[in-house]
Amino acid sequence: MKNTEEKFGEEVLEACVAHAKEVLAEQASLIKDKKYDFAPQFKNLTIQLYLVGVMQQFYDQYEETTADAREKAFQALNHMMLKDGARVKNAKKQIAFVRKMSVLDDGDEALALALGYESKPGDRSLAEVFDHYVGESRVSKGLWNYYENGKKILLLGGLLFAMAGIWFVTIYLPESDDITILAVGLLSAFLFITPIFLIGLMIYRYKVKKDNQSDTD
Repeated sequence: MKNTEEKFGEEVLEACVAHAKEVLAEQASLIKDKKYDFAPQFKNLTIQLYLVGVMQQFYDQYEETTADAREKAFQALNHMMLKDGARVKNAKKQIAFVRKMSVLDDGDEALALALGYESKPGDRSLAEVFDHYVGESRVSKGLWNYYENGKKILLLGGLLFAMAGIWFVTIYLPESDDITILAVGLLSAFLFITPIFLIGLMIYRYKVKKDNQSDTD
């Protein structure tokens, strides 16, 4: 039988998750017409960081220190993800990533977490977070689609070039051994993937550089 303290902790955890979902539902209704053009991964991460802030604010009333409240918030987000159907391994991995992204290189808190912590009923704090990133190509859905399509091109193109190389050696150099055939296939794939990857990297850097120049103008 669970002791009173443990039972109370579970009740607080469930109350925190319920509170976070209420806040998210309210904030989501305020941004649904915004039509933000963000990459899915960035959008999900931003929301999760925001929820950590909301949950930390909730736990402030139960914990002695800010650090304890922050830790409880991460635990609550993990619990929330599991309740929503995430696998234990995936949830653990995502929480580790959210924890890492919660602190910037200069030691400051991530914007989404900070505004989530300061949020109040009826405000537009989540919209304020997303508005801050509008126009940044690094987190845009267009650049994400470019990245996803690029992976498919590299995979399929590399496979086709490898098959073409293997076919060429098999037909025109039938005396070649298996190691040689495999090496030619891998080399053919490499000759396709390398220049395409470098071109894609140049395009990405150009877009990011152009975006940074626009911010400074």
